[in-house]
Parts: sequence; C-alpha cells; structure tokens
Amino acid sequence: MPADREAVRTRSFARRLSATLHRHPRLRLVLLLVVPLVCLVVAYLGALGVLLLSSFWSTDAFTGQVVKEFTTDNFHRLLTTDVYRRVVVRSLGVAAAVTVICVVLAFPMAFYMAKVASVRSRRWLVVAVLTPLWASYLVKAYAWRGMLAGDGVVNWALDPIGLRGPGFGLTATVIVLSYLWLPFMILPIYAGLERLPDSLLEASGDLGASAGRTVRSVVLPLAYPAVVAGSIFTFSLSLGDYIAVQIVGGKNQLIGNLIQTNVGAANNLPLAAALATVPVLIMVVYLLLVRRTGALDNL
Repeated sequence: MPADREAVRTRSFARRLSATLHRHPRLRLVLLLVVPLVCLVVAYLGALGVLLLSSFWSTDAFTGQVVKEFTTDNFHRLLTTDVYRRVVVRSLGVAAAVTVICVVLAFPMAFYMAKVASVRSRRWLVVAVLTPLWASYLVKAYAWRGMLAGDGVVNWALDPIGLRGPGFGLTATVIVLSYLWLPFMILPIYAGLERLPDSLLEASGDLGASAGRTVRSVVLPLAYPAVVAGSIFTFSLSLGDYIAVQIVGGKNQLIGNLIQTNVGAANNLPLAAALATVPVLIMVVYLLLVRRTGALDNL
C-alpha cells in the first residue's frame, strides 16, 4: 500500500508539473535554455573574461611568477614594439588572402552544385566537399609539407616548364590554409545559392542578359550575404592558426605562433593573453561590420 500511495503522488506531481508547463510557455523556454546558457556564460564568456583580466597582469622578470596587479604594460608593448605590429599586419594579410582565394575557388564550385548538377549528383558533391573534413588537420598539413618540399610533387610537376614551387614561407602558408578552410566557404555559398529561385535566372535570360551580366546583376548581389558568412569562417580560422605556419611557414610568425611561444618557451602568460585579445577584438569588429549584410542568417 505505501508503494501504491507513493506512485499515485508521483503521477499527481507529474500531472501538475505538466499542466503548469502547458499554461506557462515562457517557463518551458527558460527550463529548456537554462543549462545551455549557464554553460555558455561559465565556460565560454567566463573564459574570455579571465583571458581579458589576465592580459592586464604581468610576469616577474626574475621569478617568472605572474604578478596579479593591474597594468597596461602588455598592451603598451604590443602597440610600441615593431615586431608585434608586423606580425599583426602579416596575420591580417594572410587571413585576407586565404579568404579571397577561397571565395574565388568556392563560388563556381558552389554554383555548379546548387544550379547545374542534378539532385542526385548534388548529394554526392556535398559529400565530396565534406570528406576532407574527416581527415586529421595534421595529416593534411604534413601532406602539403611533403608536396611543397624541394623534392616534392609540386617541384616535380613544375620542373618540366622551368618553374619552381613556393617552398616554405608565407605563400605556402596561404596555400595550405586555403586548402584546409575551403569547405567552410563552399557550404555557406552553396546554401545561399540553393535558396536562389531559378525563375530569377530564367527571367534575366528572357530579358536578354548574358550569362556574365546575370551573374553580376542577379547572382552576386543575392549571394553576397552567403559569401560574407563563409568569410567569417575562413578569416577567423586563418587569423588564429599557428600549426600550419609551424609546418610550412618557414621562419615566418603569425599571432598564433607568438601566443604559443609566450605560453610555452617564454612562460609569459599575461603577454600571451594580451596577444590573444587581438584576434578576438578583430573578429568582434568584423562581425559588427558584417551584421547588417544579413550574413549571420546564413550561418
């Protein structure tokens, strides 16, 4: 009997709770989102807050210990030291170059997938675009290192026409990063072009526009938010990358390399935190600039 009464009370509580949630949809929404929001605030925004706070600390030159006293010396050092300014500009240049190359390569591929290929072929093409993402980042980067080496396949292919490959350096870094992040540009553009009505293309042709005019006047303006959405991925991933630079970049350094050096060999965590705020601020500004284009709706 006590077990039966306990079961009745449990069912009664479940009914009351269900009725309460049914009458208060906002309460349902709060209960649904409270755990993800807490995780977001604590794990993500909390980590960014600690990063920003530690960037205003310093490291004792003799003991190597972190001194938790407010100072702006790290940011003053970033602004006044020539090598840091060059690295920031170089990182921005690499990220911009990778983004432009990915747009040039991804747009015709995405257009063919969305508007030319059959429905069945389209599925296989999407799988083909996603397949490189299943391979390890390091495996792909070291594969490119082998191809770009002096006796690699790139020099072997260019040797009959009297040319040499780029070797290791910034050019190799841009090539490898473009290869790595190209799928992140193709997919948003493909999604944007797939939503483009075919009737607009047919109407442009009926009005006498050439294929080039149709692309310039119809396709590109409507696909622009999708292109910007893809650029968010390629630009941010390239801006913070440091592994590919270590593998194929030669002696060049980007922001990620300086952060890794100060975390490891230099043991200067406050300076590394100050350096890490640079790409964060750059991406915040970039997102604010592209917000009005509707690009965030394509993510």
